[in-house]
Amino acid sequence: MLVLIRRRRAAAELARRMGKRHGGCFPNDMHVETELPHRPGAIPRRDVSHVPRIVVAEDDDDFRELVVEALRADGYEVIEESDGGRLLVRIAALYRQPVAPIDLIVSDVRMPVCSGLDVLKAVRKAHWSTPVILMTGFGDGDLRASASHFGAVLLEKPFDATALTEKVRELLGALP
Repeated sequence: MLVLIRRRRAAAELARRMGKRHGGCFPNDMHVETELPHRPGAIPRRDVSHVPRIVVAEDDDDFRELVVEALRADGYEVIEESDGGRLLVRIAALYRQPVAPIDLIVSDVRMPVCSGLDVLKAVRKAHWSTPVILMTGFGDGDLRASASHFGAVLLEKPFDATALTEKVRELLGALP
């Protein structure tokens, strides 16, 4: 029960920070307002010897496991989340740290609580330049245009691990 209360408080805090009120990514019973911390421009990287940290959000457990395994096999530190709401809570918590705690976000588009596109919009609204890869099995012209507008890469499912890891290396500047 205590864990559920803590998660609810974290979700409420994030909703407050995002400026959401009635609707959007969180339940209608959360009547809070604010936004995520403003971080203009590029976020400073940790020292060059660090292992890049990637946050992955995917509601399909099996597919998330494949993505996470491919990224870990390529040498990245990976944090997993099962839906968009948990992803936003994790991002907000990590960005309270003094240096760039997230090097890349990889998110499914269609997920419970909050879509990957909503997460992307929130990150950009807060002026965070963190690279984002959106994964979808339902890509159309509007989604491609939205992803491009907000500076994200769209990968159409199914894709192989090589396509993912090559795109990750490209976005992270050939690290590791």
